[in-house]
Amino acid sequence: MVVKEYGGFVQLEDMHCHNCGSARLVYDPERAEIICLDCGMVQKDHIVDLGPEWRAFDEEQRERRTRVGAPTTLTIHDKGLSTDIDWRNKDGTGKGLNLQGRLHAYKLRKWQRRVRVSDSIERSLALALAEIDRITSILELPRNISEMASLICRLAIQNHIAKGRSIESMSAACVYAACRINKIPRTLDEISRVSRSSKKEVGRSYRSLLRTVIPKLSRIPPAKPLDYIPRLVSQLRLPGEVQVKAIEIIKAASKLGLTSGRGPVGLAAAAVYLACVLLNCKKTQREIAQIAGVTEVTVRNRYKELIDQLKFTITL
Repeated sequence: MVVKEYGGFVQLEDMHCHNCGSARLVYDPERAEIICLDCGMVQKDHIVDLGPEWRAFDEEQRERRTRVGAPTTLTIHDKGLSTDIDWRNKDGTGKGLNLQGRLHAYKLRKWQRRVRVSDSIERSLALALAEIDRITSILELPRNISEMASLICRLAIQNHIAKGRSIESMSAACVYAACRINKIPRTLDEISRVSRSSKKEVGRSYRSLLRTVIPKLSRIPPAKPLDYIPRLVSQLRLPGEVQVKAIEIIKAASKLGLTSGRGPVGLAAAAVYLACVLLNCKKTQREIAQIAGVTEVTVRNRYKELIDQLKFTITL
């Protein structure tokens, strides 16, 4: 439900009045009611406030008054539910510990690390999730990709699918699978480049995931050239008109069946280059090929195919 401030109240969107059908509904926190501004009918009452009973006016007060920790996450092998002993060697009042206290805290931290990882499965999971976090950080992928890749990795290790394969290749394959599921344009070359495994090993691990774990979670759609065009245009710092024209070219080529059997990245790069030619934007095939991660020959061949087949359908 989308909410926004409205004259001291909170206006609710995507809801309508049961009496007059108006969309001007507000939530009154004082009365715990949802009221229609047009007819005055109370839609709901006695609404339970799930927020905290205290107020905070800055971040320091919020941290001091909160009584809960961070939310659970799949990116940590114990889901973030274990106790974390601080490394700063200070007591509850902020004062530094003496020598005996520091030695005691060191022993507690050491045993805490040992207790958190109890068996070989948890040890492998901790190493794999750390590798996933490293890869997603380097590629600047969003948080949901880390969560999805961590879920795939958990299922693979729990079902003993990762046995016989390196943790690095399996982690990279999980990141690639999460990108494919969420339609994030990242190629296998890009992910294997920042991984500690070769592209061949990452591809093998991904195929094993594709046969076992991934069908239980979601269906992976085939990669489309349209998914790569916004990223190419952004990295090449081209105007928005180039992106619009490149999308029109790909849609026209798809209607004629030119996209089947071709690599989506190379076809997207050729469409961007053709759009640059049509709109007089000075970009060479070499520049576009380097950003797309394909060869100039691929861009040139796809470009010639688009010119030959679409010369009567593209309006200049």
